[in-house]
Amino acid sequence: MRTYNPITEGTPSASHMKPSRGHTAIVTGASSGIGKGIAIVLAREGYDIVTVYQSNTEGIEQLKEIVSGTYGRRFHAFQGDLTDPVYVEQFAREALEISQEVHILVNNAGAYYSEKLTEIRAEEMIAFINIDFVAPVLLMKAVSRHMLEKNIRGSLINITSTRAERAYPHSVLYGGMKAGLQRAGESAALELAMHGIRVNSIAPGATRIERANEEDYKVLAEKIPLRRIGEPADIGEAVLWLSSDAASYITGITLKIDGGLILPGMPESEDETLQYYGWKPVKLESY
Repeated sequence: MRTYNPITEGTPSASHMKPSRGHTAIVTGASSGIGKGIAIVLAREGYDIVTVYQSNTEGIEQLKEIVSGTYGRRFHAFQGDLTDPVYVEQFAREALEISQEVHILVNNAGAYYSEKLTEIRAEEMIAFINIDFVAPVLLMKAVSRHMLEKNIRGSLINITSTRAERAYPHSVLYGGMKAGLQRAGESAALELAMHGIRVNSIAPGATRIERANEEDYKVLAEKIPLRRIGEPADIGEAVLWLSSDAASYITGITLKIDGGLILPGMPESEDETLQYYGWKPVKLESY
């Protein structure tokens, strides 16, 4: 049986899933990984793409070729540091100015931080909080103001994580900030609902990125109920649907896309003969 590739072949979308030509999506951090997958799916369905990246010029050039060359959509990329709140507001102004009208904001850019509580360094913590929480909130502020001024019934989507719901060791900052962003989105959903602007979160589980080890993915896939690693396109398709008229009665939710990864929880037994889907027990180190 031939394998279907949603990125290169597209999907037979219903009319209520299709945007009008000229609709624009801001997708932060789209030079690789999940952000790239989201941008490609949206471009495939007719959205112009605006993004911001820090250093991956090669990835941005590849994305531009797909968005503009393959799908014929407009593409604008800004290079800057989202750990700097001043730059975040500058990017918002420039992105909105160049776009005219923005219909989707996807707060995808972020950093992963895994450190023991007793080893967290203050300067790293501030930079991490800025990019994983402050920047998304500032962008929601700017884009929602734009939508209100333009009377756009748009969609704001925050990419969080299943770690916002399930606790893991060494995830004080990462899990905490993703949970905070999810909660912020829920409040924003209440504030903006009367204006027809919807705010939702998508929480990916284990999802393939370019720089990871394929052997590690194979091992991890065996622990996921659906027996595979998530693909960036999986998240992209969810963003497309959640932003469409097909989901027009949905706001304030968090949609988990993890193949069932966190459903079993942490196993209570160390007996490896048990056919248990979840993670192996964590051996907590002494401090």
